[in-house]
Amino acid sequence: MKCLNFSSAFALVLAITCGCDALWKDDISTGMNLMFDEEMYMTTKSLADIPDTNRFILRVNDAAGKSVYEGKYGDSPERIMVSPGSYTVSVMSGEFGEPRFDAPIFGDSQVVTVAGSVPASVHLLCRQMNAGVRLKISPDFLGSYPHGALLLKGGDGELLYSYSERRIAYFRPGCVSLMLTNDGHDEVLMSRVLEAQDVLQINISAPSSVAGKESISIQVDTARNWRTENYVLGGDSDLGGDISSALSVAEARKAAGLTGVWVRGYIVGGDLSSSNASFKGPFSSRTNILLGPRSSSAEKSTCLSVQLKQGSVRDALNLVDNPGLLGSEVFLKGDLVESYYGIPGIQNISEIKKL
Repeated sequence: MKCLNFSSAFALVLAITCGCDALWKDDISTGMNLMFDEEMYMTTKSLADIPDTNRFILRVNDAAGKSVYEGKYGDSPERIMVSPGSYTVSVMSGEFGEPRFDAPIFGDSQVVTVAGSVPASVHLLCRQMNAGVRLKISPDFLGSYPHGALLLKGGDGELLYSYSERRIAYFRPGCVSLMLTNDGHDEVLMSRVLEAQDVLQINISAPSSVAGKESISIQVDTARNWRTENYVLGGDSDLGGDISSALSVAEARKAAGLTGVWVRGYIVGGDLSSSNASFKGPFSSRTNILLGPRSSSAEKSTCLSVQLKQGSVRDALNLVDNPGLLGSEVFLKGDLVESYYGIPGIQNISEIKKL
């Protein structure tokens, strides 16, 4: 069956709902920096289920294909020293091979040229790189084909879509076919070419009392988001209210005044003073630590100061007694303050979770 291209129906919606930005800048005196635009990331995350940026896979390769860096963004150095030349910079939220449920992948890749005396920049727009399909199966279809099975088949494999399935099935961009298996007979009901960012909902029904191809009705819905919202005026914000919505260090630095919120980050130092901090051990103070956006963070101005009150929290997190925690990722629940040792901080920690 010939595949029909419906990608243009998605362009406007997905350009709005599926973008997260990363900005690459060249500091010609020290190297190059890569950072996510946290404000745009949070705006996008409120509309689409995008993974934690610290777990994005960052790759930097030179013109010959040699790897300069490959690993989690959260573990990457704040500055990557390179020589003048061309480099391919890419970020991906994960790896994707065969079709899977609940597996949207976001990323982008571009080439940047670094000159010895000319600043270089590249704008990485992290869009969804694969395509999704969700089936909505009406009761009359179940009645007409009680022993049937629906399959979604792409170029890299297929997925059985049970009548009770509600998740989105993700495929590599390309032709995806909807197939019906019934009484030992396989039939292609429809095929579509899906582009990156496309999420296609197919409503399937069989209104005729006689089962057969002519009785099957298929409606294509090009909407990207299916949501029901209740908003209570004056209600409390759920920002950081549970561990699944934990704030990043960058977000927490801008959210002074919030209480009882979760923050995620990396323990990168301690021994705080009003002007300095230590990023290497051995450490001497048990009363504070420094939380960074990456495990390699080494600038106090990008971090969050952490008060460790006497008790179980101090015992569990201080770097004097727990030097092995340096560089590890943690979740902390507490109150955000505008200044603690000269930078935004978190105090009155009530819960912790180590990873």
